[in-house]
Amino acid sequence: MDAHSRGRADEIDPADQWVLNPQTGNYELRPNHSGRESSASSRAPEGPGRESTSPRREVPAQRSRPAGSGRSRKQSGAARGGRKQPASRRRKALLWTGGVMAFVVVAGSAGAYALYQKFNGNLDTVDVGDAGSGSVAGDGPLDILVIGTDKRTGEGNEGYGDKGSTGHADTNILFHVSEDRTNATAVSIPRDLITDIPDCTTKQPDGSEKVIPGTDNVRFNVSLGQQGRDPGCTMRTVKEITGLSVDHFMMVDFNAVKTLSTAVGGVKICLDKAVDDADSHLDLPAGESTVQGEDALAFVRTRHSFGNKSDLDRIKVQQQFIGSMIRQMKSDDTLTDPGKLFKLADAATKALTVDSGIGSIKKLTSLAQELGRIDTKNITFVTMPVKDNPAEPTPVTVVPEPEKSAQLFAMMRSDTSLTEVKKKEQAARSKQEAVLEGSRAEAADVRVDVLNGGDLSGAAGATADWLRSGQGVVQAENKANAPAKISRTTLAYTPDQADQARALADIMGLPATALKQGKPGAGVTQAMVLTLGADFKGVGIPVTGPAKAPDDIQRADADKAVCAK
Repeated sequence: MDAHSRGRADEIDPADQWVLNPQTGNYELRPNHSGRESSASSRAPEGPGRESTSPRREVPAQRSRPAGSGRSRKQSGAARGGRKQPASRRRKALLWTGGVMAFVVVAGSAGAYALYQKFNGNLDTVDVGDAGSGSVAGDGPLDILVIGTDKRTGEGNEGYGDKGSTGHADTNILFHVSEDRTNATAVSIPRDLITDIPDCTTKQPDGSEKVIPGTDNVRFNVSLGQQGRDPGCTMRTVKEITGLSVDHFMMVDFNAVKTLSTAVGGVKICLDKAVDDADSHLDLPAGESTVQGEDALAFVRTRHSFGNKSDLDRIKVQQQFIGSMIRQMKSDDTLTDPGKLFKLADAATKALTVDSGIGSIKKLTSLAQELGRIDTKNITFVTMPVKDNPAEPTPVTVVPEPEKSAQLFAMMRSDTSLTEVKKKEQAARSKQEAVLEGSRAEAADVRVDVLNGGDLSGAAGATADWLRSGQGVVQAENKANAPAKISRTTLAYTPDQADQARALADIMGLPATALKQGKPGAGVTQAMVLTLGADFKGVGIPVTGPAKAPDDIQRADADKAVCAK
């Protein structure tokens, strides 16, 4: 990719934190001894015939202390000064990075991130300019585009055809994380979707910029690779389709599927019937199997053996694989094996290309902490509602199913969950909705300045006119363009303006998440600020998404195992 750079090491070398346990053959975390150990306790393991009397040897695991050592187990634990707590914190960090970040699974691969600076050097980064937010985490919802390319790098991958491919957007998952971090929706966008690709600015290796002209009525997958387009072009295309911001991207290729599935120790999959596919070389019996390496790649690449042999059915298989990978990553079998976590983190960071906004282990760890708050049962995979392209006699491409896709994306823009969250989480959401409860001001008393931070030209003026002439909000003023583009419409108000804010929310169809209460100010003597975002589709069209997704959209739950048919 253009403008790639490698991560830089500026933190602690992880080699100081991991040692080889000769009893198990695995790497294990070395405790943090805070520099107060004696030289004896920091020496390498004794040779044959030499017995250690050090009370602090924890790697390999400490055995029962011989009689006559002069120290009880309780005393030894006290002497260690409570060092189990830092180890516990490290394990929790690995849970965030090794379990929750397993959503970084593209075309059947999964990623995990370690906290240690060694892995910085593994990362590839791309500067996508203003295509992403640049921030790692914030107060609002978070949208991450996961891209699986069809680039045939790596030994044996040329056998999958199209040997010279530059890498297109073959598998695409927009991972939307709710503002309260209780749930996530991962929507797959078909590679064969016919769409318009907007103009995009790419960074060149010499630091210059190049604008690549947009193309109308083409397959989504050429938003990457074709004509030198980088992941920023794919991010812009997704924003055009969904109306959602895309804050960051993560990308892997074919080789990553093999290395990561092997590093995690294999992924459990289930087949409704035996498969012997000549194209992908997948040969597995009916029922459960564990796949890794070439078999894992073959499984997620197989199309002709499932469903109606379309790419949409392959998406279903990939989502099932991803769900299984997430469960495997969060299982005790993975989380209690430091050696497996180390190998997985190393393989994942070598496989990843990310935007510069998250192009370091420190930033990825911060991101992982945000995602670590999501329960697996509250992660839902869906496929963008589409239908066969009516312009083709024998359809091989698809187009959006207008009503259903609009409904799904409106739900995501309004941050409505597709899953049931815990009671306390529901209570927190109800508290958020409480901002809409209370008295309403008369329309004539509502003072509001309207700014355009979206993509519709003249939206601020049209909205102000509509409010004044049709809705009785005679004190609505057009303030033209906002200082910057925003993805979601917001209404900023002070506590004294709460009744005005509720009245305008009713008129505009604003969700509770759009209302942003600031500090006390001039109150009713000043105007509220309504900033229209990319989710604003026109005057009179409610910004609020529906409360329920279409019943017949394709979906899968991350915590449930199903068999591929």
